[in-house]
This record gives sequence, structure tokens and C-alpha cells, in this order.
Amino acid sequence: MNAIRNAISGAYGLLVTGANLLQSPLLLALRLYFFWQLYLTGQGKLSNIGKIIHFFASLGIPLPRVNAYFVGALECYGSILLMVGLASRPIALMVVVSMTVAYVTADFEALTSIFSDPDKFVKADPFTFLLAALIVLVFGPSLFSIDAILKRWLGPRSDSSAERLSRQANKES
Repeated sequence: MNAIRNAISGAYGLLVTGANLLQSPLLLALRLYFFWQLYLTGQGKLSNIGKIIHFFASLGIPLPRVNAYFVGALECYGSILLMVGLASRPIALMVVVSMTVAYVTADFEALTSIFSDPDKFVKADPFTFLLAALIVLVFGPSLFSIDAILKRWLGPRSDSSAERLSRQANKES
């Protein structure tokens, strides 16, 4: 009985170790794929800014000119930062807020269908960018990022309680 338990425990340990090794490559691939798409979207907005301003005005978004430029710049230039992994969490938070506003203003029907018709929610334009940004916000950009290089270069800093809890949670999984 002990041998079976040890074999299962060892196999599970190998699975966790292997999966942990794939975290950084997966987060890098996610950042590159989805934020390249968002970059192209932002570039399109900035290239056709007049149409975007008119669209924002038709949705009742306040200061449509300012918001059109801000959202276009966030999507275009923020995506570049997310792809290279620089200031990832603050930029990801801004993208989460921007995509939430997009749901509320332009895809409200999809937003209200989140439970009654989940396909409508998932197929809405903001969904993939919202999900990718949430993943980067929660898990960070990975070891393959400028943020990680800067963290190593700047050295350790005093432990915050959040960092201690994070390390403790990682040890338990």
C-alpha cells in the first residue's frame, strides 16, 4: 500500500515539476499571441481615429476624442510593453479596465448574457483580450520578461506579507 502511495506521489511530483517548467513559456506565448492581436487593433484605431471618435461619441462615452486616443494608444503601445514584459501588471490592469468598459458600452448584451448565453459573452470582441490581461495581471509576465530581468538586476527587496503568502502558497502546491 505504501509503495502505491509513493508511486502516485512521485508521479504527481513529476507532473507538477513538468507543468511548472511550462509556465513561463506558456505565459510568453500567451503574451505574444494575444497582445500582438491587440497591438494590431490599437494600430487600426489610431489609423482611423476619426471613425473611432465618432463611434465613441455614438456610445455616449465622455470625452470621445481623448478616450479614443487613450484607448488606441493603450492597445497599441501597451501591447508592445506587454509583449516584452515591461510594466506588465499595471498595463494589464489598464487593459482589464478598458475591456470591461468595452463590454459595458459596446457589448452590454453579451455582458448581461454571461450566465444565460455564455457563448455570446465569450464570442464578444473584448473577451480574449480581457482574459489574456487577467492572466498576466494575476500570474505576472513570467521569467521571460523585462520585468523579471529588472527584478533580478535590482536584487531582493524587503519581503512584503503578500510575497511571503505567495511563496507559502507555491510551496504547498
